Amino acid sequence: MPELPEVETVRRGLVPAMERKRILQADVRRPDLRWPLPERMAERLTGARVERLRRRSKYILADLDTGETLIIHLGMSGRMTVSGLAEAYVPGEFHHAHPLTLKHDHVVFDMEGGARVTFNDARRFGAMDLIDTARAEEHPLLAALGPEPLGNAFNADLLAARLKGRKGPIKALLLDQKLVAGLGNIYVCEALHRAGIHPERAGGRVGRARIELLAVTIRQVLQEAIEAGGSSLRDYRQADGELGYFQHTFRAYDCEGAPCPTAGCDGTIRRIVQGGRSTYFCPRCQR
Repeated sequence: MPELPEVETVRRGLVPAMERKRILQADVRRPDLRWPLPERMAERLTGARVERLRRRSKYILADLDTGETLIIHLGMSGRMTVSGLAEAYVPGEFHHAHPLTLKHDHVVFDMEGGARVTFNDARRFGAMDLIDTARAEEHPLLAALGPEPLGNAFNADLLAARLKGRKGPIKALLLDQKLVAGLGNIYVCEALHRAGIHPERAGGRVGRARIELLAVTIRQVLQEAIEAGGSSLRDYRQADGELGYFQHTFRAYDCEGAPCPTAGCDGTIRRIVQGGRSTYFCPRCQR
């Protein structure tokens, strides 16, 4: 499942093609993805101008001049790609820049300026919905989300307050989207390793100094991953079709048996299973 850096990377890749551009034609090629698509979706999107393209947790939100917001979730295999953006826009002459439609291209936007944005999802675990912009934060997918880890509200004080008295493992707590939004398995493993916190330690027993380091580390890991274009695991691609590169700098995730990269540590990265997911950590420097 794409995590915050992957979704943010896709959002940034879509901005030049979509933001402040009108959707000249929306082509919706099936009635559902993970759930049924909105009624008259193509009709409601065609002619609408994308005023702003933003991200909330692992969702991309396109605010339209019609007063509606398009919510996009990539799911496990969803991809949004852009073609034709580099071509000069000449009506009727930009079609050669677009690839042939593929079998799993379920939603296609032909944008003002000549770009085509395509949502491809072989497994159909992705989702789209159209809602009133003024009530977007009340949508069931968004209403219970915690603070953004890259937002101004996220800091050591907030993290300490949310972990206070919690008996669950810190790894599981950080994956809870109600505690903090957008974190997933990869980046929680990386952040805990850098902060020197054992993934099975009870959240309420993490000391203040470690919490302060963890809050900073979460931001650093996410920012580095965004700059690297995310981590290309399985189906994930950026909006331009290129791979992300953060997986080449993993310190813990998927590094079972490798020497711990922490300076002065002679430990070896181990793998355990927590909540059905692989956790990678160093038992020597993450005690």
